[in-house]
Amino acid sequence: MKGKVAVITGAGAGIGEATAILFAKEGASVCCADLTDSGLRVAKKIKDSGGNAIFVQGDVSKPEDAKRIIDKTLEAYAKIDILFNNAGIVIVGRIDNTSVEDWDKTMAINVRGIYLLSKYAIPHLKKTKGTIINTASSVALKGVKDRAAYTASKGAVLALTRAMAMDYMEDGVRINCISPGTTDTPSFRERVAQSEDPEEARRQLILRQPMKRLGKPEEIADGVLFLASNEFCTGTSLSVDGGMTT
Repeated sequence: MKGKVAVITGAGAGIGEATAILFAKEGASVCCADLTDSGLRVAKKIKDSGGNAIFVQGDVSKPEDAKRIIDKTLEAYAKIDILFNNAGIVIVGRIDNTSVEDWDKTMAINVRGIYLLSKYAIPHLKKTKGTIINTASSVALKGVKDRAAYTASKGAVLALTRAMAMDYMEDGVRINCISPGTTDTPSFRERVAQSEDPEEARRQLILRQPMKRLGKPEEIADGVLFLASNEFCTGTSLSVDGGMTT
């Protein structure tokens, strides 16, 4: 990763933070993009450890913000080698009790965000023969309860990844996705805390994985690093899910 430039969305916590820190440790310069200023904390952590990072605040579902994330990275580092489309949300619900607003919000962030960041990054990734990694999910491969909008969005991410891989193969741009299982992130803990019985909710979510534990953000980041560096992978969905889709 030495000398590479990576853009990471949703870099302010969880999988995004762990990946930003890992990439920087491996020698990459990192744009930590996030909706909130939590990405600033991660960029500072990287710089305090001797790495190279910038923070760009923005909403990936808005074209002007997506373009600014790419433009600011180019201003700072003059190129882009890696785009990790990681920003996403989880809204609990079935079809009948998911509001139209929540459905549209999920699709806007989880799918449109990938479209927009990729749209603005691909011309520059063609120059560097770079790579894109999208965050899909184990639920794109296996149905779970009360995640209708989220599951639909991640199924779209998986299909879009494969389409993009074919579209840009001749340009030398590789596109893959990582499909995590249930991972112990701040977002996960927040959802559990909001449930009627947090202890039981956590227990049930752990039991999704045959390994009977939650994933760690650092374990998912290791998978992202593999996809970013293995030059014989494109159109791949890498499951890092504790056996959930076995």
